[in-house]
Amino acid sequence: MGSVRLVKGDGKPPLGQAGEGRGGGLSGLLAFLPAAVATSLAALPLEVKAALEEIRLRRERPLQVRWGAGEGWVQAGGTLTAVPNLAYIVSENDLSQTIQALTRSSLYALEEELRSGYITVRGGHRVGLVGEAVVRQGEVQTLKNFAGLNLRLARSIPGCARELMPYLLEQGRPLNTLILSPPRCGKTTLLRDIIRLFSNGIGELKFPGVNVGVVDERSEIAGCWLGVPQLDVGPRTDVLDRCPKAAGMLMLLRSMGPEVIATDEIGRPEELAALQDILNAGVTILASVHAGSLEELKHRPGWRPLLERGFWQRLIILGRTLGPGTIEFLLSGDGRTLRRGPWRGEGKAC
Repeated sequence: MGSVRLVKGDGKPPLGQAGEGRGGGLSGLLAFLPAAVATSLAALPLEVKAALEEIRLRRERPLQVRWGAGEGWVQAGGTLTAVPNLAYIVSENDLSQTIQALTRSSLYALEEELRSGYITVRGGHRVGLVGEAVVRQGEVQTLKNFAGLNLRLARSIPGCARELMPYLLEQGRPLNTLILSPPRCGKTTLLRDIIRLFSNGIGELKFPGVNVGVVDERSEIAGCWLGVPQLDVGPRTDVLDRCPKAAGMLMLLRSMGPEVIATDEIGRPEELAALQDILNAGVTILASVHAGSLEELKHRPGWRPLLERGFWQRLIILGRTLGPGTIEFLLSGDGRTLRRGPWRGEGKAC
């Protein structure tokens, strides 16, 4: 597959939320696709399918896939090529059929989701959509005249955070932990496994497990379908799905008695303010943010005080040196290096 590694790296369902089985993987998504597209994807090499991250259908343009170690264009029959002009060209009918299958031909019923530019399907997979935005009074209402979509496969890697856990506990209590990561470096996968382990408990560390509240604004952490997590986030975990993070964190604090509150991609002023309210209530925070380094984060509005006041006790910095999920540095809250990478969790269930 080296020649196509263009990017280095690794009952009836309700509207818009159909799928095959809990966490159904690629096989669950193929049912939404036209026969020619589904057949070509099903014939991809096993090592590519096992690491598949994205399937991109763009109207009148070549079929593209991305996986852990790179990306390529898909020819009819499943052969990968580095030449876009040799790939299967996605027709307007291919795109239309896929969207109709994903939404059960009722875009109106999914207007709220389309306003965000994506829908979530059973199994926790996310479908991003682009086209013409319908704007009223300066706000996006929905999308029409679709030009393309991106099927992002939700994947859990149980145990990928296992080696980190001794560093994230102190005297039997989870520490306030922030994951810093550029895009496509595995932060949500790592965050999900830390949540699972905090919830399950860890016998060898004599940690019994705690109640975890998750605010999953974009349905990426737990991959909820009808409010039920499709991905394993542990038995003591409660999830607020599609809820704005700032409001959701305070809702969980007031109603569910969590010992840990977790969320993804924080950064808005109201979210940072909510974090401080939770800290004052004695609840541990587990979160992630888009940033390539600690220095980069310090220059973001509102972040420097949180870092300098010791709000965070552990900082995990991700990269792609060894592929997605590479831990480049593990730092204490004051910036001391606790473990230097690059290294990756082994992904063994525990």
